[in-house]
Amino acid sequence: MRNLLAALAGGLFGTGLLLSGMTDTKKVQGWLDVFGAWDPTLAFVMGGAILPMAVAWVLAKGRRPLLGGSFPERSAPKLGHNLVVGSVLFGMGWGLVGLCPGPALASLSFGGPPVWIFTLAMLGGMILAPAVRTRLDAATAAA
Repeated sequence: MRNLLAALAGGLFGTGLLLSGMTDTKKVQGWLDVFGAWDPTLAFVMGGAILPMAVAWVLAKGRRPLLGGSFPERSAPKLGHNLVVGSVLFGMGWGLVGLCPGPALASLSFGGPPVWIFTLAMLGGMILAPAVRTRLDAATAAA
């Protein structure tokens, strides 16, 4: 049952990405082009995600999921090298290609070779990230 609900939630998420235009790289790059042909419509997509999630955090406090386990706790707002490096890499990929991980996966069936190359590079980065993080943490501890 849990896997079925996860598949339904993933399908709903992918449908939302398609309907909102998040899989259209030109629309995303238009959002980032604040000094040119800026397209502010993705602000509504972000607001449509942030506001319900804020309400969900409030409603989930003190409750347990229906299918067992527990809701994750909010992480402490900590600014460190992991957050900065991750944010820079995410922003570079988003700005250069116009895709982030969710829309990249949702675009695999129709995006063609550019999306496939981006997704392979993204997966490669995900595989390499733990080793890079370990080295950065060791260098920080040594300093």
